Amino acid sequence: MENRDRQIKRITLWSVAANTLLTVCKIIAGIFGRSAAMVADGIHSLSDLLSDAVVLVFTHISAKGKDRDHSFGHGKFETLATLIVSIILIIVGANLMSGGIKSIINVLNGGIIPKPGYIAAAAAVISIAVKEILYRVTAKVGKEANSPAVIANAWHHRSDALSSIGSLAGISGAILLGDKWTVLDPIASCIISIAIIIVAVKMAIPNLAELLEASLPEEMEQEIVRITLSVDGVNDIHDLKTRRNGISVIIDAHIVVDPHMTVTQAHDIATQAEDRIREKFGQQTQVSTHIEPDKTSR
Repeated sequence: MENRDRQIKRITLWSVAANTLLTVCKIIAGIFGRSAAMVADGIHSLSDLLSDAVVLVFTHISAKGKDRDHSFGHGKFETLATLIVSIILIIVGANLMSGGIKSIINVLNGGIIPKPGYIAAAAAVISIAVKEILYRVTAKVGKEANSPAVIANAWHHRSDALSSIGSLAGISGAILLGDKWTVLDPIASCIISIAIIIVAVKMAIPNLAELLEASLPEEMEQEIVRITLSVDGVNDIHDLKTRRNGISVIIDAHIVVDPHMTVTQAHDIATQAEDRIREKFGQQTQVSTHIEPDKTSR
């Protein structure tokens, strides 16, 4: 768990450094390059800094073990972090959409979007490269650490890269094709904002379900039943209750055994079942079993 916490902290601190530098560079390039799109892109990178802070704080808390106030551990703090990052992405996507629509309406009403300079295009290219690298590295760490919050943050990096692609398309179109083609920028921004919102909603739904104590998927529960029944001495299993707690799984179940066996024998059978479940779903899995006598064997 400590190694996992270090992995997450290291990649997130790298992300903080990159996002700070990109935010400053984009806003400066946008101002001097007369590109409102690049200034907006810089503000988008600023939102990445916020999500980095959320991930750093909440994943550190989730790494703590059980205590008196949190008998099942702090896993849901990471779930909450993922949900917060998803909400940030939705807000960013909505703001990009709003800005893009306003710019398109302005052009349709005869307005003119200023022709940007080459410095804005260069900033967009650098941003795309840096953010795509950050996405790939962060996603890799997120998968290795089994951290939904880090994976969500990786998608925040990719959303910034996509935003920069839209900016680059608009900036390049305006430079190469003339003032009337500057409308390409807000059009691309609107399309990208839709993609960002879709990804964010897909990430938010399962994490919201976990916070609301949703059960594990049916196939996982069926696997738990199968593993438990494979233990010699287990006659049946019922009252199965499951839920997630961050990266861990919490399982409660009643195990039916022969009523004539000793308490020690019944305990050993329950322990075997719990051990096999942990082998399948990870050692951090929290399993609680209740032994019941098989009434049909009396």
